[in-house]
Amino acid sequence: MFSFTKKNNNNKNSLDLEEKNRLIEELLQRSVVEILPTKDKLKESLLGDKKLNIYIGADATGSSLHIGHATNYIILEKFRKLGHNVFILIGDFTARIGDPTDKLAARVPLTREQVVENAKDWIRQLKPIIDIDNKENKVNIVYNHDWLSKLNFEDIIDLSSNFTVQQMMERDMFEKRFKENKPVFLHEFFYPLMQGYDSVALDIDIEICGNDQKFNALTGRTLVKRYKNKEKFVYITTLLENPITKEKMMSKSLGTGVFLNMSSDEMFEKIMIQPDENIPQLYTDCTHKSIQDIEEVKIKLSDTQINPRDIKIDLALSIVSIYHGEDEALKAKDRFVSLFQNKIIPDEIKTFHLKDETNIVDILVNSGLSISKTKARKDLEQGTIKVDQKSIDIDFDISNNNEFIIQKGKKDFVKVVKS
Repeated sequence: MFSFTKKNNNNKNSLDLEEKNRLIEELLQRSVVEILPTKDKLKESLLGDKKLNIYIGADATGSSLHIGHATNYIILEKFRKLGHNVFILIGDFTARIGDPTDKLAARVPLTREQVVENAKDWIRQLKPIIDIDNKENKVNIVYNHDWLSKLNFEDIIDLSSNFTVQQMMERDMFEKRFKENKPVFLHEFFYPLMQGYDSVALDIDIEICGNDQKFNALTGRTLVKRYKNKEKFVYITTLLENPITKEKMMSKSLGTGVFLNMSSDEMFEKIMIQPDENIPQLYTDCTHKSIQDIEEVKIKLSDTQINPRDIKIDLALSIVSIYHGEDEALKAKDRFVSLFQNKIIPDEIKTFHLKDETNIVDILVNSGLSISKTKARKDLEQGTIKVDQKSIDIDFDISNNNEFIIQKGKKDFVKVVKS
C-alpha cells in the first residue's frame, strides 16, 4: 500500500557524555506537560544508540511566529544536538483542509501557494533558535503535499478503517458544534487522519506538539503502530498561559504577542509589559537560561526587596539577544530605559492604528497631532516632530517598523501601530 524511505539508525553523536545527559534531563523536565507512553521509556530510548526520527508539524496559516511557537523548535534543536534526525514539517496539504482544533466553525482553507509563502517567512524567523543550515546533522524541511497528494481512494479508506465516528466526535470542537446544531463537515474528519499519516510517511519515533494537538498526534500514534509496528512517542509541550488568569500570553488581539519578526525595540517593550506572574514560564519556555538559573529567578521574585521590573529587564535581554544578538538587545534596553523608565514618554499615550495612511503627513493629520497637511509639513520642516526620540523630515519611511512613537513638542505623543 505505502512505500517508505529507510532512515539511517547509526547515531554519530559528537557530544560529550556530560552534555548529552544534561540535554536529556532538560528534555524530560523542561517545557513538557506529558510524554506518551511514559517519560521513562523515552529516557531509555534517548540513552540508547538508535538515531530517532523527530518532527514538529504545523500549517503555516500566517506569516508570523511568536515566542510561544518558538518553544517547540528550541526543544527540536536539543534533539538535533543529540544527533537525531529532526524534521520541520510544513502542512501545505493539510492547510487546505483546515485544522478544526479550537474552532467553533469550519476553518477557511488556504491555497498551497499561500502556505509555502508563509513557510519561507517561518524558516527565516526560526534560524536564530535552530541550526537549519547545519551540514553535519541537517534539519530536514519537508512538505506533506509530497506524500498526501499521492494517496488514492483505496488508501484513504484503509486509513479511515482504523477509527470510528465516535472517536472522531470526541474532539471537543466537533462535540460542541454538534450539540449546538452547527455543521461538522465530513472533510474535517480527514484532518487528523492526514496529520497522523505524516508520522507514517516519515517513520516518526517522536512527535512534538502542544496539548491542542494531542488528538491528532495520538491518531498518528495509532497509525504508526498499525503500519510500522512500533511505538511513537507523543511529546506534549506547555502552552504560554498566565498562571492566574489562564489567558494566553501571546495574543495579537490583546496586544501582548511577542513575535519573532518584531524589531528589537518592539520585542523588548512587549516583554516588559508582560505581567510579573508570567516571568518564570517565559524564562523556562523562551530562553536558554539553565534550570538552576531559573530556580534562582523564582527565589528573587519571592523577595519583596527586589523589584520584578529588574528581573523582567534581564528576561527581555535574554529573549531579544536570541533573535537580534546581544549588542542590539543592550541597545534596545538602553532605549527602553531612556524612553519609559526615565519618563521621557508618559506611561499612558494614545494609540493610532494605521489604515490607509502611506506617509508621515497623513499620520500626523489623521492621528490629530496636526490640524492640516500644511501644518504637518511645517512641523516637519521646523524639526518639531520626532519618531522614537529621533528628529525626522517629510521623507520619513513609515514601512520600517510595525510600531513607533511620534512626539510633537514636549507633551504630545501618539503610538502608531500597524493593523
